[in-house]
Amino acid sequence: MAIKNPNIPASAYSGNSTQIQPSMGSRLYEDNSGTILLGQPPEVLKGLLQHGISNFDTLVLPDVKEKTGSLMNSLEFPLYFFLFVSKGLEQGRKLNLVGEPVDISHALRLLRITLFGPSREELEGWQTDPAVADEWLAASEELALKDKYGEIIPVQDFFNILPFKNGWVKVGEQTISHIDTDVFDISSGGGSVRVDLNEDTSIQPPYKVEPDYVPGGLVKMGIEVLGGASGFSPTEPCTGLAFCYNGEYLLIDAIPFLDQHLFARGISKNQVAAVFLTHLHDDHSSLFPLMLMPHRVDLITTREIFNMAMDKISCGIGWTLGAVCEHFNLVEVTLGERLNYFGLTIEPHVTVHSIPTIGATFSTVNKGIEREICVIGDNHSMSAIREMTERGLIRESTTKNLERLYSDRFSLLVADGGAGAIHGDPADAIQSASDRVVFVHVEELANEFNTTFSLATSGKRYTILEGDSAIYTSQINHYLTEWLGRPFPNRWMRSLLAEEEIRRYNADDVILVQDATTRGYVYLILTGYCDVVRHDGLRLTKDAELQAGDILGEMAVITGSGTRNASVIAKTPVTLCVFSEETLKSFIVAEGFQDKLLQQWSLRPSIARQPQFANMTSTVLEKLCHIAESLILHEGGSYELSEYTWCLLAGGEASLNGNSMYRYEDYGARPFSESDSGPIFSKEGCTLILFDARRLERLRMGTPQLNYYLRKLRGQELHNQVPWILGPVDIHA
Repeated sequence: MAIKNPNIPASAYSGNSTQIQPSMGSRLYEDNSGTILLGQPPEVLKGLLQHGISNFDTLVLPDVKEKTGSLMNSLEFPLYFFLFVSKGLEQGRKLNLVGEPVDISHALRLLRITLFGPSREELEGWQTDPAVADEWLAASEELALKDKYGEIIPVQDFFNILPFKNGWVKVGEQTISHIDTDVFDISSGGGSVRVDLNEDTSIQPPYKVEPDYVPGGLVKMGIEVLGGASGFSPTEPCTGLAFCYNGEYLLIDAIPFLDQHLFARGISKNQVAAVFLTHLHDDHSSLFPLMLMPHRVDLITTREIFNMAMDKISCGIGWTLGAVCEHFNLVEVTLGERLNYFGLTIEPHVTVHSIPTIGATFSTVNKGIEREICVIGDNHSMSAIREMTERGLIRESTTKNLERLYSDRFSLLVADGGAGAIHGDPADAIQSASDRVVFVHVEELANEFNTTFSLATSGKRYTILEGDSAIYTSQINHYLTEWLGRPFPNRWMRSLLAEEEIRRYNADDVILVQDATTRGYVYLILTGYCDVVRHDGLRLTKDAELQAGDILGEMAVITGSGTRNASVIAKTPVTLCVFSEETLKSFIVAEGFQDKLLQQWSLRPSIARQPQFANMTSTVLEKLCHIAESLILHEGGSYELSEYTWCLLAGGEASLNGNSMYRYEDYGARPFSESDSGPIFSKEGCTLILFDARRLERLRMGTPQLNYYLRKLRGQELHNQVPWILGPVDIHA
């Protein structure tokens, strides 16, 4: 029992039961009748291992699907914990799965996709090459978990399925009552304990994420390691890489707590253009944060892995496939064929894993010399693959290609050295001709490899081509165009860049000081995150969080103020472009942008305060300011609201068609709802924020974060009686 565990604090004990928090968003309850894990945030397994937990009997699915960018029903690794750490598979036990019936159906389908991959029927429907389909299915069957008779165990057979009926369920001697959203009572032996998952409003990793403090600079080609460990490493992040190409980032897989790991490396979400997705396991495919991006991210992968990924997210958040797919762009790769992605050549290859998995070679030519980074991807050991090839399960061409990748020369080879049942062997790369060989999924290399290879550890950087000023020039052009809302004129751009200076700041450095003079400079954030803070003589308040693409000090130019109205502090390593305040002012005046920029500046605080935009980043708020208009109705004023205008009440009192208006509601062309129109009347005066519905729709479709939160807001308002809520699903269909 956990009560005997020295890792459990005394405060966790209550009579005959124990309740601990393995990680934020979860609770482990234990009494003499059994152990229950309520809530399954990402990497909860690592929290269980840190607390020395050796067993649980029951999983209770949460009601709330996501919190602060993390899915709360990440079931794959808790199932592994039960099967292997708790020896459930060896002992022939089943895990109790408790939840609402529809949530259980989503969970089982999600696990079927993640553990077993697609069915033959699905592959045929996606028009997968028959030889590739046969190989994927053969590998999946070979590596699937089997019973003592050698038969594959269907996903539902890992569980005792126990749905809530009339708000409660009996699990052995324990009774679990579903009291409210994410609130449960557990009764056993005459006592009752309440578990409230709502106590955790923010979800963070169960281990410390070590941040960078010193800016590293952008490169033409290189890799920054977000994490290099496995899903079973208690104190290290899972494997994920940030590939920097000409100053822009292409992530190789999306690891759990992606936002926190990007922040720790000083990589803004605005700097991420794409994700190369190798496969669907939870330690590589935590894709939900991409639905909260300020722009649509390209998902570079095969059609099959993309379809599986969309299905997985759909089951994870309980939304239909159509609603989920709106948030992503598929850039399809075909195995064995090269893709030119804005000058970066990507050549994907198939690996041998328990579900369809790919890796790739990324290459570019610089000054006539080809530079290549090969990322093998999750892969079985070559000895096991050769044995599977001899048995006709794996194609000879697949094996020969993998052998070639392990022996060819690359500028950098990133290989799976995790060993175990479905991972590689460091010895496979012992003959590699690559300049550098780096292993992932490994915490410690054996002595014979220490002088040959290195380990991918969070925070390491592998630079193949150093950066230069041209990288920053293209970034500056892009960000200023986004800020202006239209292409930035070339001649003015040249004038600005003639005096530009690149400056770098450490984390926690003060960049601008409140009430200080402007000194004639404007700052454009090129990398990282900053906080805008203000001190009123009594207390310090945070006004905003800014990131790459945001401008500091432009309002002093537009308004003519000679002092800073707030301080700006680097929260991560930050790179800034500094250019002339006078040149920017001349551009704004000459091109007639002053009134428009003043309007946007005045709208910012109002839009940021609106409940509808409470979770939006500075970048998305800026985009909204580009298409918004402010309308002030004076005492007794009126306005005719059309069905083509979205309307929010920003201040004062007003009525629409005689009914009172409220700040937390919206009117007119309401996204995902029926429109209402008519006369707005204000007896004492009010301020309205107006959006053209067509421009808003274009912005929504190109801005995943806005799309997601508008859908979520409407779903909450209508108690999830909206068409994109996913009903019960078939595990296999």
